[in-house]
Amino acid sequence: MPVWDDLVGQERVHAQLAAAARDADALVTAAAEGEPLPPGSKMTHAWLFTGPPGSGRATAARAFAAALQCVSPDRALGGEPGCGFCDGCHTTMAGTHADVEIVRTDLLSIGVKETRDLVRRAQLSPAVGRWQVIVLEDADRLTEGAGNVLLKAVEEPAPRTVWLLCAPSLEDVLPTIRSRCRHLTLTTPSVAAVAEVLVRRDGVEPAAAAAAARATQGHIDRARRLATDEAARSRRAAVLKLPLRVDDVGGCLKAAQELVDAAAEDAKQVAEEVDAKETEELRAALGAGAGAGGRLPRGTAGVMKELEDRQKRRRTRTQRDSLDLALTDLTGFYRDVLALQLGSALALANDDIRPDLDRIARASGPERTLRRIEAIIACREALDRNVAPLLAVEAMTMALRAG
Repeated sequence: MPVWDDLVGQERVHAQLAAAARDADALVTAAAEGEPLPPGSKMTHAWLFTGPPGSGRATAARAFAAALQCVSPDRALGGEPGCGFCDGCHTTMAGTHADVEIVRTDLLSIGVKETRDLVRRAQLSPAVGRWQVIVLEDADRLTEGAGNVLLKAVEEPAPRTVWLLCAPSLEDVLPTIRSRCRHLTLTTPSVAAVAEVLVRRDGVEPAAAAAAARATQGHIDRARRLATDEAARSRRAAVLKLPLRVDDVGGCLKAAQELVDAAAEDAKQVAEEVDAKETEELRAALGAGAGAGGRLPRGTAGVMKELEDRQKRRRTRTQRDSLDLALTDLTGFYRDVLALQLGSALALANDDIRPDLDRIARASGPERTLRRIEAIIACREALDRNVAPLLAVEAMTMALRAG
């Protein structure tokens, strides 16, 4: 399967990246054979992929990385790089290619130390592949200091190094960095395109695929999770009952507490799955005695403390991501309410709970619905500013009631 098959509903971006990959292949071939470099190349050393959540920014970057490392013989016959079968494509997509570093973070930010490590790697020549490729999936999480460290590497790249940065929007990346990158904008895929890929790739029944794609409004990863995970469907159903439970102050506060508790439980489950394994592996690497109570060698307590701090930051990130997902579902609920109030022909994301939508739509007007959507947006912004989750969500649920 070609590496581009997972890039859903992005035909224009696919065409641009495939053309750049062909030119990149020509550049490497010409350099190896001592020939002049071809003129007018569409290849460049730094790319910035932006687009709304679920549009496939990271998918596009990984597919392009694989195409740059593609060694299929068909390339010489005019075939498109990114066959999906050769060693370069396969190892890149599997995350094991020696010259492709895929960086994603489960923390709130990417700091200076991690970025310096990436910059040092970017100065190396390719070990086995055609390019040294750094895929930074969360470029919007770079701290200001980390961004300044990255700037130097993007300004003066090594000859065979390519930076692929991903962020929700241009504004999420330092102006000095984005001005040195070729920018590609991805759009939200159509509901039909997402449903088709769920059926083809994940084996989801067509009706369930269509329902999940419609419910998530084209967000590929969320649609897959909703179609394949019963627990995800249950959590979403509980969130969509919240607008019916905020009739009084007590209901508002209880709904807020339950929403925050559910997010904390998600974070706890992730921690239980990952933290114990990480801790045990690090203890073994440090030469600790057998068992959790084994004594650590002298001078290693700081390393263990660093791991504990990282795990704590990851739990905070997981809780915020879970809350953000719930707030996205709530926004979709009130978007549907607004569509009903305005008599819009817009397809409803939550048509399966049409009676609940009708009830809220009849009980209020469009102005009140807009204020409720603004309250949800304000809650998300408060969480981004590190406001205590319960305080932010309580303020939102009270606003949903008062409208």
